Amino acid sequence: MPSPAIPPETPPAGAALHAGSGPAAGRLGRIDAAVHLGFAVLLVASAVRYAMRHSLQDNLFVLGLAGTVCALYAVVAVLAGQGRRWAVWMLVLVAAWAALVIAAPSFAWCSFAIFFLCRTAFAGPVAYVAAGATAAATAVGLFRLSDGTDFAMLLGPLAVGVMLMLIYDRIEHDAAEQRRLHAEVSLVQGELAASERRAGTIAERERVSREIHDTVTQGLASSLLLLEAAERSWPGQESRRELNDATQLLRRNLSETRGLVHELASPGLDASPLPEALHQAAAQYLPHARLVVTGEPRDIPAEVRHALLRVVQSAAANIQQHANAATATLTLGFLPGSVTLDIYDDGTGFDPSAAAPPSDAGGYGIRAMRQRVEQLGGVFSVESSPGEGTIVAAQVPAPVPGQRITGDNA
Repeated sequence: MPSPAIPPETPPAGAALHAGSGPAAGRLGRIDAAVHLGFAVLLVASAVRYAMRHSLQDNLFVLGLAGTVCALYAVVAVLAGQGRRWAVWMLVLVAAWAALVIAAPSFAWCSFAIFFLCRTAFAGPVAYVAAGATAAATAVGLFRLSDGTDFAMLLGPLAVGVMLMLIYDRIEHDAAEQRRLHAEVSLVQGELAASERRAGTIAERERVSREIHDTVTQGLASSLLLLEAAERSWPGQESRRELNDATQLLRRNLSETRGLVHELASPGLDASPLPEALHQAAAQYLPHARLVVTGEPRDIPAEVRHALLRVVQSAAANIQQHANAATATLTLGFLPGSVTLDIYDDGTGFDPSAAAPPSDAGGYGIRAMRQRVEQLGGVFSVESSPGEGTIVAAQVPAPVPGQRITGDNA
């Protein structure tokens, strides 16, 4: 016999049994069809059984009432399928059903479908009253069938009705809790997405800030130093050389700025081998910088190449502006699972722990270099002391193509 099937979301009073869409709605539609089919089969079987056991005179009234119940059930099913209001029709169906099952207990098996419709059509106390009336009518009909001698026939339907209502309530509660949790998860996901967007915006602002510092700011600062030197030696021959150097640096800086606008790339550097590109980047600020390469040069990821170029540019600009160094050496090392870069100068040096925090006057260079390297999983350090020169060191993971990084070479 069909048993009351519970949809994931119980529609309100008068709502359609087939409301909604998607997999859940499809499962609900199949459950409704099974209940309707079960009701039709049991109603026909009960009518045939009753007609075979009673005379024609008795049959006319009961079969007519059964036909009325069948018609009302069909009306309710059609209205529910169309999404129209059907609660009033359900009340009429319950009343007709109660009269039928009391008059002819043979139709008691159809009570399950009626119970399902009652719990679907109504909410709150009305649902309990309608379902209770269905169980009570079934109990009275079966008790009457036993000539009032079998109390199990009276108590059984009532007990089954109570259990079904408790089970239905539990499933409704769990479904409501699931909907509440789903709404909370959706809310948290929305907040997380907004937080990720904010974090992405902040990260992008920091990235652009580093790019501007390592290109525009450093280039303008170096050009300003050259122009100030030219002013001090004007109109001597030395001033002409310094003006020419400043002009060339400004041209390169303009090229860097255009590259920053278009995909934040360094024109003329990306196509050349990494050692040459690093030496060219340093030579913009330190024309006499030396380059030492250890290990076997190889292709490395674009993001690692870009980070090393910017580190060299920033460190070289700092040496030119602050170190007063006679020599500067870049050491590029290719290891099995990484690339190392050391930038040494024999300048005045400084105390890294006493470095001024970033401000409008500067101080972004070391922080920007460290962020670039550490965002790629690398290690960055600065070793210096007053009068002892400075070493800027970076090691960034860069595995050989096809190589898997393990704990031994990570």
